[in-house]
Amino acid sequence: MTALPNFWLIIPAAGVGTRMGASLPKQYLTVATQTILEHTADCFLTLPNLLGAVIATSAQDSYWPTLALAQHPKVIHSLGGKERADTVFLALKTLQNHGALADDWVLVHDAARPNLAADDLHTLLREVSQSNAAGGILAYRAKDTLKRQQINSDTVASIEQTLDRSIIWHALTPQMFRLGTLLDCLERALQQGLTITDESSAIEAAGLSVRLIEGRSDNYKITYPEDLAIFQQHLKLRFDC
Repeated sequence: MTALPNFWLIIPAAGVGTRMGASLPKQYLTVATQTILEHTADCFLTLPNLLGAVIATSAQDSYWPTLALAQHPKVIHSLGGKERADTVFLALKTLQNHGALADDWVLVHDAARPNLAADDLHTLLREVSQSNAAGGILAYRAKDTLKRQQINSDTVASIEQTLDRSIIWHALTPQMFRLGTLLDCLERALQQGLTITDESSAIEAAGLSVRLIEGRSDNYKITYPEDLAIFQQHLKLRFDC
């Protein structure tokens, strides 16, 4: 089997997660003695191919320094920006300051996406590094019938169109690109004032090809209280086994 490539990791953790309705940012909620952020980082920290991990937090974050994770030898701290794209851009600059090269692979993963399967991560690393695309992302095919909402003046949602779900994918993370490519594309997108919802959208805006690597649909992002309950159940099943 082909060896996995070396890579750097960025975890943007500067958000506050208002939709969770918690008293602290959702990445610091504790599940089974660890914060969500620590569970997320654990998906990567044991891999020998990991060169280093930048975890980016807000300047007002008082929780980060209290974590044992902050003292991990492979973890580098950086401050986040106003939006996710700004945070990732600053993290890429931080990686450069720590010796990362333009051709190095960088993975960006959501701080509140702790249920990443090792097989999916290995598949992403292997397939993207062997492809001719600018990079790739984990994603899964749409399962449900999808509706486009009609835009109108009232507050009642109505259907404008049923979409062809056979060509629709749900974007996940990690997303994997060469450092120099991602840095250049993010900088260009930010200068143009484009809306960048994930790293892939910056690459797409530059007209470059991004691979879709099919992954598991249970690589969910904890956003609402019900997502937290699902993760708690997953951990319970894992420990019971």
